Amino acid sequence: QLNMAKKREAFLKEFKEGPLQFKPTYKFDLDSEVYDTSEKKRKPAWTDRILWKVKNLGEVASKEGEFPEEENPISVTLNNYLSHMSYGISDHKPVTGTFKLEMKPLVSDPLVMLNPEGEWSVEHDVLIHYSAAPELPSSAWDWIGLFQVTFKHVKDYVTYAWVEDDEISSNGNSKQVYMSASEIPKTGGEFLLCYYSNNLQSIVGISEPFQV
Repeated sequence: QLNMAKKREAFLKEFKEGPLQFKPTYKFDLDSEVYDTSEKKRKPAWTDRILWKVKNLGEVASKEGEFPEEENPISVTLNNYLSHMSYGISDHKPVTGTFKLEMKPLVSDPLVMLNPEGEWSVEHDVLIHYSAAPELPSSAWDWIGLFQVTFKHVKDYVTYAWVEDDEISSNGNSKQVYMSASEIPKTGGEFLLCYYSNNLQSIVGISEPFQV
């Protein structure tokens, strides 16, 4: 039924699905692995499915001259596609898929280069030096965050400094920002500095790791 719909409906044609290497996931008697024993005796069916599609960003961007059409920046690979028969609270068995997502950078060079200056400790305020590319759409809401090297999300910052409010010197695209010593973690460790662009809603520069 799904395969017929994919041939018929244009919006479904580009969706992919992994191989169905598990038993039909519907319809079970509750709290069991026995298919429907009621009077209706419904036929087992693969009603629980995972489909996916990668939007062709390369095709869109190539029209704007950003990068060649064949270089789609997003690649998705299905690692496994499984049903879970141990769950019995429904007449369906749940299905999960695990994917590998790879994203190519949209730019070859960072828009911001930044470095910590001097020794970083809780004994004194610290300085950050950064330089921005002319094409960076800067904003008063841009900030530089201090992150542990193991950070996974932009909200994982330990502390941050506003690039305008905390600026202490500027010479063209080369600027200095201070960060208060009271915000530096007393436990120390290995950290990174990241520049967050409010207009691009993204980190656009990351420093080399350094010790606090």
